[in-house]
Amino acid sequence: MCYNIIMSKWVTIWGNATSVAEHRPETYAKNITLRYLAKCAFGGEKVRLHFSNFCGTEDITLTKVTLSVAKSDRQSDLRTLKKVTFSGKESVTVKAGEELFSDEIDFCVRQGATLAVAIYLKDFTLMRSGVVVTGPLSKGFFSVGDTTEAETLPLDLTRTLSTYYFLTGIDVFGEGSCVVCYGDSITSQSWPDYLAKRYIDEGKPVAVVRRAASGTRVLREYKCITYESYGLKGENRFEREISTVSGAEAVIIQQGINDIIHPVGTDVNPFRPMSDLPTADELEEGIKNYVKFAKRCNLKVFLGTLLPIYGWRTYAPFREQLKEDMNRRIRLNTYADGCIDFDKRIRSKDNPSAFADGYDSGDHLHPSELAYEAMADEAYGGINR
Repeated sequence: MCYNIIMSKWVTIWGNATSVAEHRPETYAKNITLRYLAKCAFGGEKVRLHFSNFCGTEDITLTKVTLSVAKSDRQSDLRTLKKVTFSGKESVTVKAGEELFSDEIDFCVRQGATLAVAIYLKDFTLMRSGVVVTGPLSKGFFSVGDTTEAETLPLDLTRTLSTYYFLTGIDVFGEGSCVVCYGDSITSQSWPDYLAKRYIDEGKPVAVVRRAASGTRVLREYKCITYESYGLKGENRFEREISTVSGAEAVIIQQGINDIIHPVGTDVNPFRPMSDLPTADELEEGIKNYVKFAKRCNLKVFLGTLLPIYGWRTYAPFREQLKEDMNRRIRLNTYADGCIDFDKRIRSKDNPSAFADGYDSGDHLHPSELAYEAMADEAYGGINR
């Protein structure tokens, strides 16, 4: 990666994917404030916010939005607080299926600072465009009432929140660049945050933007409310999610395992036919389509190998064989700029189909926090080699 940026430009300093939130009876909310935090890898002089209702089926209204520097997770420095406007107005309606940017905000951003974005939803709002994200830098809250200008969130009216609704990007006009991490639940968990911490701790002006949604597949998506929160297939995600990131230099793609483990047959689950299981050629073609678009965006592209699945509830030898075929293709590919071998880093030496000791979260599919740190280290080395 190049760190010698000499000209200011718009760069996405923080971001998440937009996906379909889980369908529940309590899908609507009103009179609440969402608060999301973003650690800054570099400074700048202006900020703009990116909001998405792409997966919504109804218009939503953001009644009031504020931006401030966070003093702590639940506290803001009110001396820095600014109201966010949209074409000069404090309130904005985001139509179903659409996205928009705020007006540019004159705002002094310092490297290493944490920004806080607060969004007040006064009226009943369909909470459908959202994505679940976890990690050491991923912190959200919601409070009852309008707390957009509060110095401290009220303890008795506030809860933590791991679903990121509507806010999909924060751009800073400054001297930096960013790396995009694209994938499924493995990428919506901790390793991108550990990668971001590495850059921040070393003082390098490189932000990490996460574009990941749990349950997503490269080639398929569900059309039922039971699994609609497993999100959109690649052709309905990748181009939009990559093209809305400003100042990106590289993308790490780690996806495909859900295409392999989800199909079980309609005798077991009516929504998961075995006909959904791709061949290695089909799955690789989907990955190649990602790479082609990313190259058109002048991005360097790194493909991550698929992780161990031994012991997962749908594990079977034919799935292992398909996964290993895909990993062989990823390691030998000549169409991307490189391979980040996550699998080799965290698999067991004695049983390569399984996680190494200490690297399994316990479900035999998702890595542990220790493994996510190792994945971040592998990614850092891979893209800076």
